[in-house]
Amino acid sequence: MSDQQKSISSTGFIIALLGTVFFSTKAIFVKLAFKAVHIDAITLLMLRMLFSLPFYLIIAVRSGRKENNRKLTSKQWFYIFLMGILGYYLSSLFDFIGLQYVSAGLERLILFLYPTFAVLLNTFVFKTKLNKIQAIALVLTYMGIGIAFVGELKADTSNPDFYFGSFMVFLCAVTYSFYIVGTGKIVGSIGVSKYTAYVMLFATAGIFIHYALTRDYHSVHFTESIIGYSLALAIIATVLPSFMMSYGMKQIGSNNVAIITSIGPVSTILQAYFILGENILPLQLAGTLLVVVGVILIGKQ
Repeated sequence: MSDQQKSISSTGFIIALLGTVFFSTKAIFVKLAFKAVHIDAITLLMLRMLFSLPFYLIIAVRSGRKENNRKLTSKQWFYIFLMGILGYYLSSLFDFIGLQYVSAGLERLILFLYPTFAVLLNTFVFKTKLNKIQAIALVLTYMGIGIAFVGELKADTSNPDFYFGSFMVFLCAVTYSFYIVGTGKIVGSIGVSKYTAYVMLFATAGIFIHYALTRDYHSVHFTESIIGYSLALAIIATVLPSFMMSYGMKQIGSNNVAIITSIGPVSTILQAYFILGENILPLQLAGTLLVVVGVILIGKQ
């Protein structure tokens, strides 16, 4: 491997890691919004995408005006549409619904089952070889998530909608794994900026249509709190990490990104402790340690 290749790999790893941390702030902002203002999941999700929309429109227009811009085939358009619906519309909807009933720490732990699904899809559907380092990192990472999940499960079963919320987040993990794998397969042929912008525009359209069919837009009161949390969700937890993750997948592959993003539960648990006042349990700490070891292992590779 040349020095240039090493540099690209290191950059891809760091960008994917930062993108994961930014994504992990989503649960914190959602819980803060639910606590501060009376708002439902689909309305908050709609506002998140409303404030994200200008960024993706600008990037989509700029990408289309580039001299070397190549027109997308009908097949590529279909895949972009599919990734937008599965990756950001359905998965975000399931996630926001689930966050109404489970803690931010538990949400992140359940959600980060998705690298397992992503790697299994790559391995068994697309016949991508799973190397030894990836296998060891997966085992360590999911042992850690499993241990932390058990601890959280014992402490948070008093809510009657606990299992429903957990199931919604589980569905989010399943749908998001399809996005991770699909992006890894097609982002290189389209380009990071163009692909991410178009995917997010399709996802936004799906969310807006859902909102229009089920809610009354006159019921939204644009208070300072709602605008503040919506902007934070849009920029910090959506726009920036979406491009970071797409870039990371292009540079180091979707399998490695899927494993690296397992640092997400660690980030969310710490943020939930310091910002939301959620307890850190001994089993969470033990699980967190294993997750960190798994991420460092894949990072060294």
